[in-house]
Amino acid sequence: MRASAKPIYLLFIMSVLAACSTIENTVPDTATAASLVWPSPPLEPRIRFLTSVTRGRDLGIKFSFWRRMRNFVRGDEEMLFVRPADVAARGDALYVADVGAPALWILDPRRQRTRRVSAAGAQQLVSPVAVTLDPGDRVFLADSYHRKVFVYDSNGELQSVVSDQRFERPAGLAYDSGADLLYVADSAAHRVWVIDGAGNLERAIGRRGVAPGEFNYPTHVAIGRDNTVYVTDALGFRIQTFTRDGRFVSSFGRHGDGSGDFAAPKGVAGDSDGHVYVVDALFDTVQIFDSGGRLLLNFGSHGAHAGQFWLPGGIFIDADDRIYVADGYNQRIQVFQYLKGNRFD
Repeated sequence: MRASAKPIYLLFIMSVLAACSTIENTVPDTATAASLVWPSPPLEPRIRFLTSVTRGRDLGIKFSFWRRMRNFVRGDEEMLFVRPADVAARGDALYVADVGAPALWILDPRRQRTRRVSAAGAQQLVSPVAVTLDPGDRVFLADSYHRKVFVYDSNGELQSVVSDQRFERPAGLAYDSGADLLYVADSAAHRVWVIDGAGNLERAIGRRGVAPGEFNYPTHVAIGRDNTVYVTDALGFRIQTFTRDGRFVSSFGRHGDGSGDFAAPKGVAGDSDGHVYVVDALFDTVQIFDSGGRLLLNFGSHGAHAGQFWLPGGIFIDADDRIYVADGYNQRIQVFQYLKGNRFD
């Protein structure tokens, strides 16, 4: 390039980046979304919509000028979620298993960092479908194609690999911090594997079948505040509950298209009051049950607006009762708040 052309080229780059910056700082009108609650007034609200996250800037993460220039030259300025399947949070940091990318996203507003992790050592991620965290620094990511659980630190650096020849298609993860146990829902093996703190398979819960404690393609697992283990028995169209040592306790749900029924149950989670939240991908909603399986409320419907879903999957509820839902085909994580002071009954 001739010397006289360089200033013009740099001016062009800077003007493009300035335009990108303007676009990046454009925030959709959320005045209506900010008032979204369930149930609708005049009933007392129990769930409130908070925000949607499609990328780091939605959490206030801003890139420096030179980082934006580098991204522009590489053609990856946007860094959007593609098809998020699962989500977990630690403080303000968000961890997203994106099966469409395929990648693990780490969004950390405190450190002003966005990282897209596309590999585990020498292996490229192919089908990262589930993510969970321990209270310290570990991030567990299940890749159903590799039939492994990759363990990263909070910076996205690979620490170890959990694998066993009996793994067939790990699909859901939950971590029990009190017992230092990792639960792995294996949909093709029709079992939930229990992994000890050293990464060894300690035991299995269930087998294929329709009896209590048996599974037909389990896809998601969660640990309640009282250490109850919740398992989504997807083609059994029910949620089954167990003690942490694997003893069957109860189940609820059935196949159908009515309120409280399941069509495609996915993510499961519990809030601080013991309510059980179940995502249904075909109903495009989240149903909330009491501990006995009685339907209390559902929120969300099909669509692309705030509070609507399109084939949602995983769900995570943090210690402050913020509810994170992986809204897969809308390419976003939606965040809601359980209003603890307002009772369902």
